[in-house]
Amino acid sequence: MHDTHTSLTRRSLIAGTAVTASTLASPAISQNDRRSFLLVHGAWRGGWCWRRVADRLERKGHKVYAPSLTGLGDRSHLIGTRPTVTTHIDDIANIIRFEDLQRVVLVGHSYGGLVISGVAEKVLPQLASIVFLDAFVPPNGATIMSMSRQGLRDNVNAAIRRGDLGIPPASAAYFNVNEEDRAFVDRKCTPQPIGTYGDPLKLTGAREKIAKKTYIRARGFNSGGFDAIAARLRTDRGWNVHDMPCGHDAMIDMPDRLTELLLAAA
Repeated sequence: MHDTHTSLTRRSLIAGTAVTASTLASPAISQNDRRSFLLVHGAWRGGWCWRRVADRLERKGHKVYAPSLTGLGDRSHLIGTRPTVTTHIDDIANIIRFEDLQRVVLVGHSYGGLVISGVAEKVLPQLASIVFLDAFVPPNGATIMSMSRQGLRDNVNAAIRRGDLGIPPASAAYFNVNEEDRAFVDRKCTPQPIGTYGDPLKLTGAREKIAKKTYIRARGFNSGGFDAIAARLRTDRGWNVHDMPCGHDAMIDMPDRLTELLLAAA
């Protein structure tokens, strides 16, 4: 009797565990509502910066990709290949192509706005939504240099003359990252590849054809340029514009609120 009881108890426990595991693994949404989120980081960062938001989206049942662009983050060892904006556009477009992604929510932070604008030119039919998070929304022919203040241009030109491979990261404090996470962000950031500063975008208007377009302004970061972009897009009925009361790295400062906005944008 003891052996039989033990066997039944074990079977019950195994069955219960299986049910629990199955329940936890089940997506919180229907297959029809499932989206593929492709999160593109900004200058000096890597896919690591999206971890908090990616975890939250995945728990909702969505598929999430948060790659590091060539020469940055966990791919910083490739900075010697002298990647450009064109390289980074291909990094992201190829994920969509080779993973056969559809109904993609494409998100770009800061410099990532250049990248996702170029990606839209290559894989427009697969994009359901595009989100610019405190990001550049560049015109055709734009470069980082053409959209930046003179001080940055001078630093980049000096680095080019020296033959440097990249530009050292600005501090987390400069971007008003919350104090608890500043050391973490500073430790993770790596130089931005020099070739990304002068590589001009070739845009034909694909970005504007995407059905859902969103701009999110992180008001805790002082940027007249991003303020101007947000103000301009507020007057365009094709865009939804939101504010967040945090520093530039909203995915680190306010992951819950950013996740809500990304889900709304999908």
